This record gives sequence, C-alpha cells and structure tokens, in this order.
Amino acid sequence: MYAQPHHGANIARFTFLDGRAHRFYPDWEQAADVCVAILRTEAGRDPHDKDLHDLVGELSTRSDEFRRRWGAHDVRHHGTGAKNFHHHVVGDLTLAYEGLEMAAEPGLALTIYTAEPGSPSEDALRLLASWAASQETDTEARNTVAEGSTG
Repeated sequence: MYAQPHHGANIARFTFLDGRAHRFYPDWEQAADVCVAILRTEAGRDPHDKDLHDLVGELSTRSDEFRRRWGAHDVRHHGTGAKNFHHHVVGDLTLAYEGLEMAAEPGLALTIYTAEPGSPSEDALRLLASWAASQETDTEARNTVAEGSTG
C-alpha cells in the first residue's frame, strides 16, 4: 500500500483497488468486510469529513466489491483480534492486534500488531526486520555511490 505515493498510504484503497491485496490478505473477503465496516463507523463519527467522503466516492465508483459492501451499512469497532497476512518475502503471518485510542487526538487510534512468542509468525517477523534492514543498507550504499559520482 506504500508503493503508490501519489495517493498516500491507505488501507481501503489498497484493499479494493490494488490486485496485490488479494495475495496480501489470505482471507480477502473478511479483510474487505472489516475495512468497509470500519469506514462506516468513522463516517458515523464525523459525517462531514470531506476526505472520508471523497475516499468513499472514489472507491464506490471504482470498485463493485466496495460499493456492495458499503450498501450493507455494517459498522464495526476495530478493537482486538487476529489477522492473517501473506508477505511476499516471508510468507504467511498470523498477528494479534489491538487498537489504542489516542487521548490527545480524539478519533485517532494506533493499532499494534504482535506475533505469538515462539511462533512461525514471530520467526517470520524477525526475518522480515532483517530483510528490511538490509534493504535500507543497500539503498544507502547506492545513494552514497550516486552522490560520489556526481560530486
């Protein structure tokens, strides 16, 4: 979802408009249902939120799957649970999550994902962290070489 910087990172856009979402979410149907239900909840909290209104309009015109779910009027508080993901580097992950409401910013929540200690998902997250660090190092090295060749 971060690969499209012109829109900014947005889970709903990724879920409904990016074909990679079907691979990323092993149970895409459930992920899509939850995504729309959370948007419905947010729309109820602030029915005059222009950005949310614009997002719903965009998704409604570009995705039949979104439009059908939006019409169901389901709402959901995103508190705690577990989600399944499929990462292209480390494979399948099952992560517990908990949403924390930010007292200083009403309506803003931080969602924390964790893997069960000793689980294959924990091992996969460690591998993913190592892989991501190596990607950063490679990028920094390329940038240093590029800067050296121009100066």
